[in-house]
Amino acid sequence: MKNSVSNYFRSAKLELAKVIFPTKPQVKQAFIAVLVVVTFVVLFLALVDFAMSSLLSAILG
Repeated sequence: MKNSVSNYFRSAKLELAKVIFPTKPQVKQAFIAVLVVVTFVVLFLALVDFAMSSLLSAILG
């Protein structure tokens, strides 16, 4: 049991050494890209919501 736990942590450490972490400029670029896409999606959904509610208001009265 003890050997399998130590093997697990040894393997996890070896796998973590293979990970390539992003640089600060890459993180900043990805953050800005996500922010832009989310902003466009929010604006699009707000426009669709406004159009649908206006259409429904016009139909109902």
